[in-house]
Amino acid sequence: MSDPRAYTGLDDPDRWVLPAVLAEQAARRPEACWIETTGGETLSFGQAAADADRVAGFFAGLGVGPGDHVAVMLPNGLDIVRAWLGLGRLGAVAVLLNTELSGAFLRHPLENCGAATAVVDATLLPAFEAAAQGVPALCRVLVAGPADPAGAGPADAPVARLAWEGWRDAPPWDGPAPRPQDIACVMYTSGTSGPAKGVLMPHAHCYLYGRGTIDSVALNADDRYYIVLPLFHANGLLMQLGATLIAGCATIVRPRFSASAWLDDVRRHRATVTNCLGALAAFVVAQPPSPLDRDHALRVVCNAPNAPEHDAAFRERFGVPDVTSGFGMTEVNIPVWGRLGERAPGEAGRVYARYFEVVVADPATDRPVPAGELGEILVRPRMPFGFMAGYHGMPQQTVEAWRNLWFHTGDAATMTADGRVTFVDRIKDCIRRRGENISATEVEAVIAPLRGVAEVAAFAVPSDIPGGEDEVMLAVVPQPGAALTEAQVLEHADRELPRFARPRYVALVDALPRTSTGKVQRAALRRAGSAGAWDRERT
Repeated sequence: MSDPRAYTGLDDPDRWVLPAVLAEQAARRPEACWIETTGGETLSFGQAAADADRVAGFFAGLGVGPGDHVAVMLPNGLDIVRAWLGLGRLGAVAVLLNTELSGAFLRHPLENCGAATAVVDATLLPAFEAAAQGVPALCRVLVAGPADPAGAGPADAPVARLAWEGWRDAPPWDGPAPRPQDIACVMYTSGTSGPAKGVLMPHAHCYLYGRGTIDSVALNADDRYYIVLPLFHANGLLMQLGATLIAGCATIVRPRFSASAWLDDVRRHRATVTNCLGALAAFVVAQPPSPLDRDHALRVVCNAPNAPEHDAAFRERFGVPDVTSGFGMTEVNIPVWGRLGERAPGEAGRVYARYFEVVVADPATDRPVPAGELGEILVRPRMPFGFMAGYHGMPQQTVEAWRNLWFHTGDAATMTADGRVTFVDRIKDCIRRRGENISATEVEAVIAPLRGVAEVAAFAVPSDIPGGEDEVMLAVVPQPGAALTEAQVLEHADRELPRFARPRYVALVDALPRTSTGKVQRAALRRAGSAGAWDRERT
């Protein structure tokens, strides 16, 4: 990339630290607008750097030091950006939590990460404090926005409340910057055989997400990136926002995706680049056609997965010149990227061979399969610290994922001889819904205590929205004599599960299919599908 406004350390691994990128951009272009929200707030590069220094000083004044974990549970907006940047500037670790988590889904990462301090939006405080009851390490929560009563929680609150706005009066931090190998953040990703795992993400790893975006879509300082994905995930925070920081371009942040507002936002904010993930593209394409569909400045949409019908709609109906895709995980970065000028609907893209090695292998032997044959995607980095550093507090799971010195993604794909990858399906029993990975075992653990439930299995069934990923289905075995209904199961799920993990289908069954060793055969349940099941959207 030759744009003189981009970060000068673009390809120097010793400088792959996003807080350092911010400091340079602030020195070179302090007044240039970096972030604007759809609500009208703005943040220049200079303001962002000054705010990061004060937030770092605020945390330091509370006793937070380099390497300490701080839980962050904030919606899209300037507060989550400031918290992330300030913790990065201090060298502390931002534990980024999904804002829809509650109950056991939230308690687990709070216990696992060991954070003593959390930053929580006031609207999320009831769910947070309920889940935090008895979490041993947690001792204070910084509340963003008005809380009642201000400055102190109720008598039975598990942690002390403080005002997040105190950062504005804190002295700026002037300590040393973190190194590329230091851990920048922890993001929790759901697996299939246990609770969510906290991915330890070095600064260099975080940087490479944005570097890949720049290479894939030729991002430059004249672009305007429209972000609708949550900033507690790698796509929104690192592939998009991080990329704009490195490239020195503007970004538009929306609090939450809205299909009906998508085109209006793109047009009003003169966006040139945006990402769609999973079902989001299906929701955009499902909007009624409009004479204004082509009245915008979008030059590229990064759509993953890029279903052929969505690729065609973006190009032909909306007139977007390029539609790209990619493949990646929180653990492995984005080792496969699409390229401008290549029309390859259905493909994820080509191996990003400059920084990653990728093979498609037999999952039983780890030996590469011939070109074009189905196998599991295995990945490893070419650059030190350009990959996850492990799962926090889960050494066994870390070693298992790294069998034979390759990271095993659990995803099935084919790859051509010239490195073009097509994602096919998930080998693991992970449910993918609305852009979120959902652990079947975590859903089962929430449903199992319901009175009248003897056994339960959670599994994926296809969505009836084209390209809409999965829906969650439950097969429930009632206890003998129990008057259990499907409606009762769904009511319990709605109380205890995050919205993205709530099942659409429930079937009451006499028994679950099992292997000879007693394991539930989720593959058999998936094959049976949702026919005859209770469907919350049709009953």
